[in-house]
Amino acid sequence: MQSKISGRYFRQLLLKGFGAAAQEKLLQSKVLVVGAGGLGCPALQYLAAAGIGTIGIADFDKVSLTNLHRQILYTANDIGAYKAEKAKNYLSNLNPEIEIISYLEKIEKENVNAIISKYDVIIDATDNLEARYTINDACVFLNKPFVLGAIHEYQGQVAILNYVDETNSKAISYRDIFPNLSAGSELPNCEANGVLGVLCGIIGTMQANEAIKLIAGIGTPLINKLLTYDSLTNETYIVDLM
Repeated sequence: MQSKISGRYFRQLLLKGFGAAAQEKLLQSKVLVVGAGGLGCPALQYLAAAGIGTIGIADFDKVSLTNLHRQILYTANDIGAYKAEKAKNYLSNLNPEIEIISYLEKIEKENVNAIISKYDVIIDATDNLEARYTINDACVFLNKPFVLGAIHEYQGQVAILNYVDETNSKAISYRDIFPNLSAGSELPNCEANGVLGVLCGIIGTMQANEAIKLIAGIGTPLINKLLTYDSLTNETYIVDLM
């Protein structure tokens, strides 16, 4: 274990306030990314490179041509292949020292608890509202932190939900923002409205950053806070959800 910390992750160890203790936390952690698409691809790359010890990838979809402008783990040669398997292969080559587990199944009420229960932090990188509610409800039931990412045209949002730290007495869940599917369904998806590919990279990377901060115990994670980013102006603002 020490050889991993002193080699591959050496530049992280140099950071003030990080060091071997934080790196060890990453190596011992387990993160599930639901969705290996526009948000999931950059999140997965940086989680793997940073040394998250076990990464789960849940995605039942296959690569298509229209994915390639934003789903940067895949090439034209991967069209028709399962995203989770291709992502697993790529990440295993990127960092062979960690464990990558792929789930080629749709996240539903029947299987969500069994999958999520194995992980410490859950990253929602889906673009499906029904799946988002299913993930949220399982995170609430199992007391798992839920790193939300969402995009709409030129804007994106990131938040850490369902987490209570020493300064908070209540965890905000997705249902506290949008109580039910009919409320959330007012939000359009990128399939209907389009999306700028680089925005997915920015928001997905932010999700990875928030998960790393949360696990390593560094900085100020977006716990019970919603960050909105506008790619056209580079403006950001944070709303306190408490």
